Amino acid sequence: MSQEISKKYVKALLSSVEESSFESINDIFLSLTSAFSSLKFSNILFSPEVSGEQKRDFVLSLIENPSKEVTNFIKLLAENGRLGEIPGISKELQKQLAIKNNSYQGVVLSNFEVDSSKLEEIASNLSKKLGSTITLENRVTDYPGLKVEIDDLGIEVGLSSERVKSQIAEHILKSL
Repeated sequence: MSQEISKKYVKALLSSVEESSFESINDIFLSLTSAFSSLKFSNILFSPEVSGEQKRDFVLSLIENPSKEVTNFIKLLAENGRLGEIPGISKELQKQLAIKNNSYQGVVLSNFEVDSSKLEEIASNLSKKLGSTITLENRVTDYPGLKVEIDDLGIEVGLSSERVKSQIAEHILKSL
């Protein structure tokens, strides 16, 4: 439900501003989202003792020189009790910006550090295949192999060492 709410608000926001300001609005919401990691910020924003107007003013005070559209948008969120949706709105803004720019970010999961030249090679091949600009970062996890995930495109490609072993064993058993 929250994701649908965020989509509706982002659609309304983007329809009310010029395309040239998308990046700056995205930056504003990224900075506001980072404020949610502060316990004090969250306590103020979700406190029933703090009025909606005070919450609105508090959030607006965190934005340096907000545009009229951003100010009105924050006011709208405050009036509807949706200031807690800011992280979801920020995430949806990033998705919409990625679609507009045809540029997507993904992650390579592995249990080892992947060389940066290999990451660039994988990203380059995916970019050619998908007709988009793809950037990848490596995240070392306990995944037993290599997996590429690009969430915004719904792509997940993996090569698990366990799966390869089981497929080889299965092939050998079938050939006997």
